[in-house]
Amino acid sequence: MVGYLLELPVVFAKKKKPSTMENMLVTSVYSFTKQRNYDICVSRDFLCPGDKVLFVDDFLANGNAAKGIIDLVNQAGAELVGMGFIIEKAFQHGGDELRAQGIHVESLAIIESLDNCEIKIR
Repeated sequence: MVGYLLELPVVFAKKKKPSTMENMLVTSVYSFTKQRNYDICVSRDFLCPGDKVLFVDDFLANGNAAKGIIDLVNQAGAELVGMGFIIEKAFQHGGDELRAQGIHVESLAIIESLDNCEIKIR
């Protein structure tokens, strides 16, 4: 929807290497949810040197998916201009790490804690 509203192209990073994709950029990401590493990939045909990238995802926890995207953007010679998330789990500090690297991060909702079965929103 962000791409549609901004009238920009959208590229999806795939969680599995498609057998039909050639000329791809690949990096490994650890998923705490699934307790395993998986490869994410993007075709070099759609992520090129000089491209400006806004990464959008649903959740930001430890920031591993974001770090994987940073690696893909760097491999492509593109420029990361920012990251946007629906929900950021501040207590897992991924957002803190990304911001410390100078990355512009925006989240629609930032959850401070889930202590005592209570959701505290910043």
